[in-house]
Amino acid sequence: MENYRKITVNALGNVTVVRCLDKKIRDDDQIQVLGDELFSLIDEEHSKALLLNFQDVEIMSSAALGKLIRLDKKMKKAGGKLKLCGICPNIYEVFAITKLNKVFEIHPTERAALAAFC
Repeated sequence: MENYRKITVNALGNVTVVRCLDKKIRDDDQIQVLGDELFSLIDEEHSKALLLNFQDVEIMSSAALGKLIRLDKKMKKAGGKLKLCGICPNIYEVFAITKLNKVFEIHPTERAALAAFC
């Protein structure tokens, strides 16, 4: 796997685990780079099981949520599965208000999310 600017990537078995390096995901340029890096995991790395761990993220803009929606659609089209974990309560509240908690499979911890891939 290549070097990334906005994420760290680790393979745990057949699951690609991604952590965001930024605590605040709200700048348009930052979101574009993050999206490009996440999309490359599908397009170039051919990841079929992707876990996004947001445990270090404190703020996420609506544009970042839109990027996640597009990532989810791309992953489903590629025949893969996307799961999220470690979302702090204030960000999870936005997921709940927008009903995105029904779109995404969200787990409280990385361990729980990894177990859900089985």
